[in-house]
Amino acid sequence: MKRILDFLLAALGLLISSPFWLVFSLLIWLEDRGGVFYFQERVGKDGKIFMGMKFRSMKSAFGGETVIVQTEERDVRVTKIGRLLRATAMDELPQLINILKGDMSFVGPRALAPKEREVGQTQERSIYDIPGFKERALVRPGLTGVAQVFAPRDIKRQDKFKYDIWYIKNQDIFLDLYLIFLSFLVTFGGRWEVRCDKFRLLGGGLKSKIEKAVNG
Repeated sequence: MKRILDFLLAALGLLISSPFWLVFSLLIWLEDRGGVFYFQERVGKDGKIFMGMKFRSMKSAFGGETVIVQTEERDVRVTKIGRLLRATAMDELPQLINILKGDMSFVGPRALAPKEREVGQTQERSIYDIPGFKERALVRPGLTGVAQVFAPRDIKRQDKFKYDIWYIKNQDIFLDLYLIFLSFLVTFGGRWEVRCDKFRLLGGGLKSKIEKAVNG
């Protein structure tokens, strides 16, 4: 049922969002004449690598970075249109293609790079070495998920993995639909890049339940 829902929602999303693809592509190109899309290796189910696809939100000068560095608040690498795309998660629209291909799901742990340097750290760390990775890799990564919606933006990956593991233990179709609904609210509010609580009223009960579980 989850795979069928993923396929249908991704197909519908591509159909509805197709006009925005043209607009975003033009705005991205006009700002610095760089490429429209950004391709990067991501870790999927069972630790397998797939090629993730997003609208480019960073300046083209940073496209050749060999070390992947976690994005900071007011990151100088992000373009003007990129800030809008990231705040509304529109930069991730191309990942609907990854969902259609079966690399990703609509709801699940965030699709992360094999190695990344987190904010405040000086060295890269392999995702495979982080506690909780094996449990997290039991499911396909998602366009949205518990960690994406509820976890503080800049906490360490091993702490975000606790949110992902909670989801894996408690996932069902109704939780998926609720997370998708909350994700639309975050998108319409342009709050995906907010570092503190994305919700003041909505999702509070579930958030408290999750935080009690991951911190208890």
